[in-house]
Amino acid sequence: METVRAAFRAECDRLERVLRDLDDAALDRPTPCPPWRVRDLIAHVSTGAGRLAGMLAEPAPPRAEVDAAAYFGAAKFSPPVDRDRVEGAQRAAREHPGAAEVAAEFGRAWRATDEAVAAEPPARVVRTRHGDAMALPEFLRTRVVEVAVHGLDLADALDRTPWLTPAAADVVIGVLTGGAPVPPGLGWDALTVLRKATGRLPVTGDERAELTRAGIGRLAFGG
Repeated sequence: METVRAAFRAECDRLERVLRDLDDAALDRPTPCPPWRVRDLIAHVSTGAGRLAGMLAEPAPPRAEVDAAAYFGAAKFSPPVDRDRVEGAQRAAREHPGAAEVAAEFGRAWRATDEAVAAEPPARVVRTRHGDAMALPEFLRTRVVEVAVHGLDLADALDRTPWLTPAAADVVIGVLTGGAPVPPGLGWDALTVLRKATGRLPVTGDERAELTRAGIGRLAFGG
């Protein structure tokens, strides 16, 4: 679990430093995740990054039933769930109207998760808000995915070079490909893998065939 926790800390720390450099005007820029503005997307990331602190305060399910790759199934992106996600982030964003407050809230949220995780054994099982029973390290992997992938969206919205950390890239690619190595013939760097796997860049027919030959039948998030 320490490898995943280190990746979570590294990616969150990097994002927090970016947020502390923003001014209030930047919060109202559009994002690649409409209808969210930057402030809404950050609120969504903050909520997700801090979610484990509350989950670990609840009783543990008897056994894990879902891993990180399976967590990102179609049910998580149904219209009702999407609507709740969008509206929840917009409500949360209204609670922290200024850039300094936004950065401080993200810092508080991810550190609360990190402290809660540090106090638990790797075998701990948690229940997600969707009802999934997951091993703690597996759910923490999903948090790395969320912070890293939405970090790309924020970089695009802010016209900045993506800041994906190597530790987070390793974790996220492992989740998105189910642990299978990405075929070197594709020539994809880590940023391309994340964008292709999450639908932020299209996957061509030839690329799909190459992935299938490598045993990657369908990237999580992918079409």
